[in-house]
Amino acid sequence: MNRQAPTLEDVAREAGVSRATVSRVVNGVRNVDPSIQDLVRSAIERTGYTPNRAARALVTRRTGAVALIVSGAGDAFAGRVFADPFFGRVVNGVVGYLRARTMQPVLLFAESEAARRQVVDYVGQGSADGALVVSVQPDDPLPDMLLSARVPTVLFARPAGTAPVSCVDLDHYAGGRLAAERLLARGCRRVAVIGAPPDLRAGRERLAGFRDALARAGRDGPPVAEGVFTLDSGATAMGALLRDHPAVDGVFAANDLMAQGACQVLREVGRRIPQDVAVVGFDDSSVAVTCRPPLTTVRQPVEEMAAAMAGLLDEQVRGARSEPRTLLFAPELVVRESA
Repeated sequence: MNRQAPTLEDVAREAGVSRATVSRVVNGVRNVDPSIQDLVRSAIERTGYTPNRAARALVTRRTGAVALIVSGAGDAFAGRVFADPFFGRVVNGVVGYLRARTMQPVLLFAESEAARRQVVDYVGQGSADGALVVSVQPDDPLPDMLLSARVPTVLFARPAGTAPVSCVDLDHYAGGRLAAERLLARGCRRVAVIGAPPDLRAGRERLAGFRDALARAGRDGPPVAEGVFTLDSGATAMGALLRDHPAVDGVFAANDLMAQGACQVLREVGRRIPQDVAVVGFDDSSVAVTCRPPLTTVRQPVEEMAAAMAGLLDEQVRGARSEPRTLLFAPELVVRESA
């Protein structure tokens, strides 16, 4: 005989409370004593009760789903996302937070104007409780579109404009400073930068921190070759730097993929790392460990930042916070073999 699924009444009986109290805990009603909440959650775990999501949605007007939107430009953007370890770390952080709260992520891409409209329609019509946005476009219109549709929204990285939206971000200026200080401490005298596109705030701030640290040490500004956060662009930029500045003995790359590309070119031309040229990356992604040699890099705590982003959205959806909030994280230098 098949055993019937546990009900609210079973949980109430196990916890020694009323059915109404169990319902309030399951539906996230906030006026329940914390000790009673713990009692009910323990009973839920013991009985194996699973809430009926459809019934719960009728009570709470929440779907239990959160849209994780990766926004960029171009038809090849989705392929680039899956090739970049940064985005995987964002997903891991978001999923880790949501799973512990029985919430589900829905991954969406907004790589064009038409795709952005589809995303806003999807979320705005109630298919998700809110939106987490990761964008590589400095002038991305998507955040404003979501806010205009009254969708609870949180961004990974501060917006370029003045939109009243919550976000998480890194102190990129401090990260650039850490990279410069490491190269200076190694005795590098002719340093160069493989930078990010200048229209990106993160790239500008990393370069500014690097330059200012050099200036405080009495050094001239470094030559800069621009990349686009890919391995190939890092290799191309390193080749240009060696051509125009053959005596370079230290390189800061604005992300680990570009640093890996730089290391490949340096090995090909017979430059030893770090004896001839020291290399510092940025992010502390999986690439930093698999690179030859393993990268010294500036750690961006992406998983923690992504979890905090999901937490800010959860507060909005539950009504626990309404005013925009910015959480700024500190970078950390991780020393390995490349510098």
